[in-house]
This record gives sequence, C-alpha cells and structure tokens, in this order.
Amino acid sequence: MAEELKQEEKKVDAKKILWTIFKVILGLVFLALGVGAIIKWLPDLLAVVRGCIGLFLVLAGIITLAIAKE
Repeated sequence: MAEELKQEEKKVDAKKILWTIFKVILGLVFLALGVGAIIKWLPDLLAVVRGCIGLFLVLAGIITLAIAKE
C-alpha cells in the first residue's frame, strides 16, 4: 500500500513538472510576442502614452482636490 502511494506521488510529480514546463514555455512565448509587438508598434505606443498623460494629470488633480477637501 505504501508503494502504491509512492507510485501515485511520482505520477503526480511528473504531471506537475510537465505542466510547470509548459507554463514556463508559454510564458516565454507570450513575453517574446509582447516585446515584438512593442518594437513593431513603438510609434503608436508612444502616441497612446502621450495621449494618456493629460487624462492622468486630470485624474491626479481630482484625487488631490478630493483629499484636500477632507
């Protein structure tokens, strides 16, 4: 009975290891795709960031006024 438990643990460990390896490979693929997308669309990304600066400052001002009101 103890041997059966050890064999089951080994099977689970093998599945766990394979699943972990799969997740690491998938994460690396997503990371590479993300870096590639940033490099390819860098000018567009910078335009979006520049466009969001104003909205961010407005939001920061509203939050500051709300805190100062208290």
